[in-house]
Amino acid sequence: MTFHAGAIRPLFPSLHLPADDGSLPIFLDNPAGTQVPRSVMQAVTEYYMTMNANSGGAFATSRRNDDMVRRTRESMADFLNAADASEIVIGPNMTTLNFNLSRSIAQTLAPGDEIIVTRMDHDANVAPWTHIARDCGLKLKWVDIRAADCTLDMDSLEAALSERTKVVATVHASNAVGTVNPVKQIAGMARAVGAWHVVDAVQSVPHLPIDVADIGCDFLLCSSYKFYGPHLGIMWGRRDLLDSLPAYKVRPAKDVAPYRWENGTPSYETWYGLLACLEHWERIGEEFGDAELPQYDGRRLRMKRGVAAVQAYERELAVSLINGLCAIPGVAIAGISDSARFDQRVPTVAMVKEGHSPQDIASYLAANHIYVWSGDYYAVEIMERIHRPDGMVRIGIGQYNTIDEINRVLNLLDML
Repeated sequence: MTFHAGAIRPLFPSLHLPADDGSLPIFLDNPAGTQVPRSVMQAVTEYYMTMNANSGGAFATSRRNDDMVRRTRESMADFLNAADASEIVIGPNMTTLNFNLSRSIAQTLAPGDEIIVTRMDHDANVAPWTHIARDCGLKLKWVDIRAADCTLDMDSLEAALSERTKVVATVHASNAVGTVNPVKQIAGMARAVGAWHVVDAVQSVPHLPIDVADIGCDFLLCSSYKFYGPHLGIMWGRRDLLDSLPAYKVRPAKDVAPYRWENGTPSYETWYGLLACLEHWERIGEEFGDAELPQYDGRRLRMKRGVAAVQAYERELAVSLINGLCAIPGVAIAGISDSARFDQRVPTVAMVKEGHSPQDIASYLAANHIYVWSGDYYAVEIMERIHRPDGMVRIGIGQYNTIDEINRVLNLLDML
């Protein structure tokens, strides 16, 4: 059975909460954070009722809590195809985890060592590395983009690599223009010079089946509130690195991965929400997934099939959105607009319309109960590179959006 949004929209209570005039909102702000299914909300409530305790106790609620922690970590490992649940670090958000990682890696580097970042990335995968470069006397190198289609300049990356390169930090899918980078190729290039590859997968995880083993990177970070879960960040790392890198931790905390990376008491209620979110993906795979993926089985297969089914559906909506935008006089979009190349982008679209500021367009759509973002969305470098000092309007498709919603947006933009 082919995936369609109508099958899952009833699972999301917020989609059905009317505005003051009785109309239903259209959520296209998904790259900044998705809505969550009822099961995630119920899990958070259930946690407080049945297992609200800290970890490591002999009593019932603590034991239930620890069992939930184990199950959540195992499920997340399956979602990313990690080798072991001990490679999954969960924290408050991706940015915090990446700052923690960069500070740890900095302790292994020497003045003159080199770090590579790109002009496509969200600042959460730029600032952690620019800070340690400044503080530790490291050399920072920038990889450029091709402004015409907002793709990474791989020749620029090749030229930046050297025997002194220690870290290559790249985004998987741009949070601004949707470009999908060839991270498997980049991981191989980094490995060839002995560097670690750190991948920001925040915007790819909601739209693409992720396999850290296949990519071959050393660290991959994402955010569950971007893939229909609670506000959490997740970092996958190679077990040998998680065990050996210096960790900033309190002395009584366990000094083995992944615990040595998880500072303080977690918000365990959101961990249970994350587990419910992952089960949501698994159910989509059970009902709608039919992709031939012989490399997976069991829960991993169901999850990968779920993401693949959603990916195919979202691509259809993205074709309609981008083709429709290109047909509106005065509208310009950044990034890949050729539908034959949509395997190189996720359904996140940045656009502007002549004669209107991005903020004015976003406000106009908001007045019609359509939620989008304007500005640079923390992708500072790419907006400067494509000469958009005021940013652009970002329209981000998710699994619960419909073709009727896309047509509504296009009609309003055409009338603006």
